[in-house]
Amino acid sequence: MALTLHPVILSGGSGTRLWPLSRAALPKQLLPLMSSHTLFQDTVTRAMQLAHAVPPLVICNDEHRFMIAEQLRALKQPAGAIVLEPVGRNTAPAVALAALDIVQRDAEGLMLVLPADHLIRDQAAFSAAVAHATRLAQQGWLVTFGITPNAPETGYGYIRTGALLADSEAACKVMAFVEKPNQATAKKYLEAGDYLWNSGMFLFRAKDLLDELRELRPDILSACEAAIAGAHSDLDFVRLDKAAFAACPAESLDYAVMEHTRKAVVIPADIGWNDIGAWDALWEVGDKDGNGNVSRGDVLLEGANNTLVRAESRLVVALGVDDLVIVETPDAVLVAHKDKVQDVKKIVERLKAESRSEHLYHSRVYRPWGWYEGIDAGDRFQVKRIMVKPDEKLSLQMHHHRAEHWIVVSGTAKVVRGEDEIMLTENQSTYIPLGSKHRLENPGKIPLHLIEVQSGAYLGEDDIVRYEDIYKRN
Repeated sequence: MALTLHPVILSGGSGTRLWPLSRAALPKQLLPLMSSHTLFQDTVTRAMQLAHAVPPLVICNDEHRFMIAEQLRALKQPAGAIVLEPVGRNTAPAVALAALDIVQRDAEGLMLVLPADHLIRDQAAFSAAVAHATRLAQQGWLVTFGITPNAPETGYGYIRTGALLADSEAACKVMAFVEKPNQATAKKYLEAGDYLWNSGMFLFRAKDLLDELRELRPDILSACEAAIAGAHSDLDFVRLDKAAFAACPAESLDYAVMEHTRKAVVIPADIGWNDIGAWDALWEVGDKDGNGNVSRGDVLLEGANNTLVRAESRLVVALGVDDLVIVETPDAVLVAHKDKVQDVKKIVERLKAESRSEHLYHSRVYRPWGWYEGIDAGDRFQVKRIMVKPDEKLSLQMHHHRAEHWIVVSGTAKVVRGEDEIMLTENQSTYIPLGSKHRLENPGKIPLHLIEVQSGAYLGEDDIVRYEDIYKRN
């Protein structure tokens, strides 16, 4: 059988340290942080440039499924499968699911496990490292990729290397996986010279990983087998058995398998890697001006040094400041010293504790049919902009507590309102009474833009009773 490489892209992270740009409903891997493409799209493109690669298997959060599918369509890249995790269970179960799927289709199949949210700048070096790992994996080794550290980094985990593998130009046995260290320990690792940063990337035959799981963590394997046995298809997605997967232990692949197997080896890889884990990392890899500043958006700098400024919706001016991170979004602004950006996750925890929504959503919220964003709100009213993509439609629905006015700005709207069906074009409007069944559809060839004015005693998004939905949402 010909050699086949199955890229497995893990897209379950939340990226809390990149708040306020990264949010639970739109995490960092789905954002265009480094280019016009998102980190997820860059990962897919990078994988598909490798020799022997077939369409990727993507494992993602259920809430992100439509954005994942849309971003693949934008690349004109079909997926081998998109598997939805009903709950997060860390990387070992996710990789086990992928291995079970792959081995059914390709008994000797190699799987390359890639986080969706990393930056790799040297494609040629990456391809060479994968080719080296492929040769080792065909011999039965479980290969991970380590990054040679150039600083005492506290934001990464580490791999301690052992003896050089026989008949290999660089691969070493893995001695230990180490959690993110403090500054003093990180300096010791750097000085010792036998520690690499843990990239979270792996390559092995699917059947070899399953053999190790069967020996080391049969509880994880059996739960994943049950989750797949009870799975069903839903549009472009594979839905696992929720109860079976929820019963699976939450464990990283490092600690479930790689720390205990006798087959773990690591390849040092100088590939221009960065996990973009926090704002200081984005500053480090960004294009800097003569004063060490990195900026994106409508930004004016005067007397600023070594500062990152990102403006999403308005002019941001930084005057006479050093070593700051300033990130503006329509509903939140972050100002932090670069030395403190790892603590952004503490702010996210506070937002959760105070039952605020800014850790979950942006003011623009994406849906499979398009998006909506809040413009204004007050006592008993709310105003939104809505965009519906061509040939898409919202669910047939009803609200108990609000009425709605729709005004078409551009495009054509097909509106179901009770027993009536009407067509609206630019500058035309309609009224949806409280309790009336209704649906909005774009039958045209261009995006439909409209203004929605809601009025009523309660305006929450959970006041929706769905009767029909082409996207099969509850």
